[in-house]
Amino acid sequence: MPAAVTTDAFVTPDGLRLPLRRWTAEEPKAILIALHGMSDYSRAFTMPGPWLAERGITVLAYDQRSFGAGPERGHWPGGDALRADLAAFVSVVRHNHPGVPVFVLGESMGGAVVLTALADGQLKGVTGIVLVAPAVWSRSDMPLSYRVALWLAAHTVPWLELSGSGLKIWPSDNIEMLRELSRDPLFQHETRADAVWGLVNLMDAARMAPARLTDPPPILFLYGAKDQIIPAAPTEAVIAALGKRAEVHRYPNGYHMLLRDLDRETVWKDLAHWIGDHAATKTAAVPAQ
Repeated sequence: MPAAVTTDAFVTPDGLRLPLRRWTAEEPKAILIALHGMSDYSRAFTMPGPWLAERGITVLAYDQRSFGAGPERGHWPGGDALRADLAAFVSVVRHNHPGVPVFVLGESMGGAVVLTALADGQLKGVTGIVLVAPAVWSRSDMPLSYRVALWLAAHTVPWLELSGSGLKIWPSDNIEMLRELSRDPLFQHETRADAVWGLVNLMDAARMAPARLTDPPPILFLYGAKDQIIPAAPTEAVIAALGKRAEVHRYPNGYHMLLRDLDRETVWKDLAHWIGDHAATKTAAVPAQ
């Protein structure tokens, strides 16, 4: 069946109904499709969404399959399925909004989905790509002890649910937001071992994706110097591999959840300015009818 986008849902080509949130600009100069990170869901964009819409950028965010209020919650769907969903969503949005520049943003795991889909040639016609703290921590970057423990858990007790409690890792300096997430029943507070294995497979692919890019659209890469989720070394390696194909913004006080940190408006302004510039360039390049 063909994919479809309704007021509050994205219907995938295989018939799944994924919840959709939208923040609509009155006269959109661009559309931003936003993909959330691991354990999260479309609520991740409730802070920047309205702010960007007020500035002429319509934001669309769906719960990726197995996350949020979508079906098969908690079971890893596979990178291929996540990429296929994104490609189908982009295609429908472009069809429904001819002439409006479409940008795709991926945060954390969403960034890995976007980067690998781009490398696979699945995001044709997109005006620009935004990577926010993309998940690029591959096995080659992990200590041997991590790799062994992950393999054992995924292959012997795949149903085992893991959590980050007790690790003293801060994904953001916005404590009130983190407290709200801790009370949110749709945010996954524990993750199956086989889902973690699947995420690492995705991060392996994302880490190598820059080498497979052919004539990509403009890329904006945003990350925080205080990110405690994705280590600096693989992030810097991917930035180096992207080279001049990406505009990079590093935030000295930024954490992993840049779009929800206390200094989030600084990031939003950079994002809106970059989208505005590239949307204007794209629109100016389209011949008058």
